Amino acid sequence: MKRLGRKDLPPEQQRALRSAIRWEVFTIAYTSVTIVVIAFVVGGSQAMKTAWIEDMLSLIPQISFLVALLFIRRPPSRAFPFGLHRVMGVGHLVAGVALLAVGGNLAFESASGLIRGEHPAIGTVRVFGQTIWLGWFMVAVMAVIVIGPFFYGNAKAKLAPVLHNKVLYADADMAKADWTTTVASIVGVLGVGAGLWWLDGAAALFISLGIIWDGYRNARAAVFDLIDQRARTHDDADVHPLAGEIARALERQPWVREAAVRMRDMGQVFHVEAFVVPSRDRVSATKIDAARRAVADMDWKMQDVSIVVVASLPDEVERAV
Repeated sequence: MKRLGRKDLPPEQQRALRSAIRWEVFTIAYTSVTIVVIAFVVGGSQAMKTAWIEDMLSLIPQISFLVALLFIRRPPSRAFPFGLHRVMGVGHLVAGVALLAVGGNLAFESASGLIRGEHPAIGTVRVFGQTIWLGWFMVAVMAVIVIGPFFYGNAKAKLAPVLHNKVLYADADMAKADWTTTVASIVGVLGVGAGLWWLDGAAALFISLGIIWDGYRNARAAVFDLIDQRARTHDDADVHPLAGEIARALERQPWVREAAVRMRDMGQVFHVEAFVVPSRDRVSATKIDAARRAVADMDWKMQDVSIVVVASLPDEVERAV
């Protein structure tokens, strides 16, 4: 995939995007296998059931990312004059809401089981004529499957800032935190084996709260972007520095006295509105268009750039510092 909307991606971003697609496809395949494997050993453990459902939910960000790519590559049209970049944000929101809804339901079930004092039953299986406690298979399976998320989580975390993709970053963040789910499920199963029945429900509740937290963070970030908060970095940790850089670049133009920027995140790319106060009464269209092209060339994420000549700068814009 070389094109994103109206622009071609630079070589570095093309390589990163190809790598991200491969990792997402690998993750879907890996997670699908773990879902099947866990299904064979889930037994009566609430912690294992919750971890199993959490694995299913973890497929949503990967599928959302791959589906969104099919849309955001399309150039703007008369029907969609800003392109279809918001599809990435919609996918982000869908993932967050799904995590919130299912996580809340799982938390309710886990808490209800603890309150009612439900004792989970983990039976035994016959293997080569030997009777073995099913809990040992649960522990073994969970200890093995945690290896994958550690590697692909770190790989995606490196790609997310290169692509400025919040869905990919959220996916990486969830993958890197998967070890807590695994440890919690193992503790819950071993607790049942040790006669501490409540540890299984407590572990399930812990996993559920983690799902809710992931859902809240993803839904919140997606909603804020969709209602056009000022553009932030891929991890939402800070205001994106490009806005200030654009304003400074415009103020270096000899015909510009003051400049400020209003920039929104369209879901991997930016829409920029730059406001300039000219130092003279007349400014040629050629100079304004040249400044617009210069801003658009500053970064591959500048998908749409508009320059508005004003008498004074609006209050809500990002000024040069």
